Amino acid sequence: MTFTIRPLDPLKDARLVHGWVTDPKAAFWMMQDARLVDVERAYMEIAADPHHHAFLGLDESGAPVFLMESYDPAHRELVGLYEPQEGDVGMHFLVPPTDTPVHGFTRSVITAVMAHLFADPATRRVVVEPDVRNKAVHVLNEAVGFEAEREIEKPEKRALLSFCTRERFEAATGVAA
Repeated sequence: MTFTIRPLDPLKDARLVHGWVTDPKAAFWMMQDARLVDVERAYMEIAADPHHHAFLGLDESGAPVFLMESYDPAHRELVGLYEPQEGDVGMHFLVPPTDTPVHGFTRSVITAVMAHLFADPATRRVVVEPDVRNKAVHVLNEAVGFEAEREIEKPEKRALLSFCTRERFEAATGVAA
């Protein structure tokens, strides 16, 4: 599967993203009760933040099929919770729910997200902090080369702090980054 990744437009894409982040299957995104205006506001704040970025992944037809965020963990999400290294990039991704799941789709998405992040030569390591209860994403993370380091307490959740180097990603996926 081939994807194109483009910046999310907070106003034009908010209705679509609202449907994704408020779906019960997106519970770990923690926006279940968000109104459309809340989603617009959240992504406008991200668009204005030099340390946080939001993107949509598009399939071959140009249709949006996933949401991705990257952030600088020295300034967002993980400040004070670990010792950031030069070249660390934080990441979140969300695949919207579907009535017709495609086998391997989510793994293709996380692989594309990681390849996109590692396409920047300054990226040395990708950092994630999923909810410890999100077992499905832990399996996906491991499949693309993440190593869990430890559990951490964030204000909104207990998270599994995990890291993936460029070398581990390439070894796990065979994708040159």
